Amino acid sequence: MTLATRQAGRVLVIGCGAIAREILALRHANGWDHLDLTCLPAIYHNHPEKIAPAVAALIEAKRAEYGTIFVAYADCGTGGQLAETCARHGVEMIAGPHCYSFFEGNDAFAARTGDEIDCFYLTDFLARQFDAFVWRPLGLDRYPELRDTYFKHYRRLVYLAQTDDPALDATARACADRLGLAYERRLTGYGDLEPALAGVAG
Repeated sequence: MTLATRQAGRVLVIGCGAIAREILALRHANGWDHLDLTCLPAIYHNHPEKIAPAVAALIEAKRAEYGTIFVAYADCGTGGQLAETCARHGVEMIAGPHCYSFFEGNDAFAARTGDEIDCFYLTDFLARQFDAFVWRPLGLDRYPELRDTYFKHYRRLVYLAQTDDPALDATARACADRLGLAYERRLTGYGDLEPALAGVAG
């Protein structure tokens, strides 16, 4: 890619694989054809210590090709390491502690925090990938009796829905049943993700 192409306004989004579908949907809906997406494995959410180094490596590898790079992660369990990485490289990232917060809207999520300490959250991605990202990593496929130990302090599963999909609603409700939790669905749409991307896509 030539310097002229780099300066023509292309934007690279370095995203979490767990929100790739949503980023691509927003790209299509808004006609952001100048926005490219590369994703890190969604499973890094189970190993957040890997996120900041992997993001740094991508920024360094792609810096010469893009006029703007944006990191489509919130803190996501990195304990501030991702923010430090982004600041060091001069790139922006999504505000907030995690995707549950920015999908609901960081202000709205923060306002609920004190009342929802006993809630377990799902997004569209986690509803689809519940076995791969929750059930099996916790060993519940092998030791289902551990469910009541892991979730004894939880009262409710809250499904933060990005799309109005009855099939996913049924899937999320089934996840709540498997965990022995009450169920609530909130249609959040894309929350703060869309304005964050719009801010860099132009």
